[in-house]
Amino acid sequence: MRIIGRLLAGFALLAGFALGANAQAPSCSGKNVLDELRTTEPAMHARIVAAAAATENANAIFWRVEKAGTPPSHLFGTVHLTDDRVNRLSPAVKKELDSARKLVLEIADVSPDTMMQEVAKSPQLVGLMLYTDGRRLDQLLGGADYETVTQALAKAGVPPQAAGTFRPWLVTMMLSVSDCEQNRMKSGLLSLDARLAKETEPRGLKSLGLETVASQLQALSSVPEKDQVEVLKSTVRYYNRIDDLIETMIQLYQRRELGAMWPLQLELAEKVGIGRQVFDSYEQALLTKRNFGMRDAALPYLAEGQAFIAVGALHLPGKNGLVSLLRGAGYTVTALE
Repeated sequence: MRIIGRLLAGFALLAGFALGANAQAPSCSGKNVLDELRTTEPAMHARIVAAAAATENANAIFWRVEKAGTPPSHLFGTVHLTDDRVNRLSPAVKKELDSARKLVLEIADVSPDTMMQEVAKSPQLVGLMLYTDGRRLDQLLGGADYETVTQALAKAGVPPQAAGTFRPWLVTMMLSVSDCEQNRMKSGLLSLDARLAKETEPRGLKSLGLETVASQLQALSSVPEKDQVEVLKSTVRYYNRIDDLIETMIQLYQRRELGAMWPLQLELAEKVGIGRQVFDSYEQALLTKRNFGMRDAALPYLAEGQAFIAVGALHLPGKNGLVSLLRGAGYTVTALE
């Protein structure tokens, strides 16, 4: 499975939005890969389950964050997809969202229009996404892997001759959105993050952001290129099962088994010849470093109280996850569901 959750915030929407408008939203389906491994690869399944069990704060997506003298706030883990199961808010989540004084997302405005405008107005950001120095992706990724890339990007309206200008991390993001999910985005369905923003619009609440489009692009592009290429190879080699991988992510989210997501990614990568060590730089740049930045950005909102903070679910668990980091900052953080 590709690097899930928090990485689809906005950037995956760009891929879907670029395809144009569609009136009818399809229903997506797939098989749970982790459940399948219980039978086909029991040793691998056992390793994933053990790693998940050892991951702290990995069995809840909704948390109360409080400190004496301040009204409590809430932390909510999201999946950046349009799936109805993901978007169906529980009564407890809906209650706290409705009473929040501030909605804080990863990025203040997750609409494709805004993101594309942010990128278009900054040549520097374009350079983080595309090669502008003569290098090409087809020089780094050859054979069947690159052929899969060109075919997949062609579905997103990218001509084969232009595919080589995309940096590896961006292709990984684009290939992490299935055709079905792209079509749901095209039909106008919202990801969970965008839906949260829409829910608060009638009350005049303007979404705030812990990060910016620029900071997320910089984080994604900061991974060493050699690691970007290896992670892309892993994504490409499982591209034929993208619907199954997305379904797996949704079910793990529903079952509150967040701790299985990252170990599953690593185990599947090794199965297709990609060493797990290449993911270390991804974890550092896209999880650990960003988590510390998100914590720092969240503290002023938490100090005021009654904030509803929603970020990709994989930002919550682990010793460097937001739950642990906020506890380290003096807050009591309690799992609600």
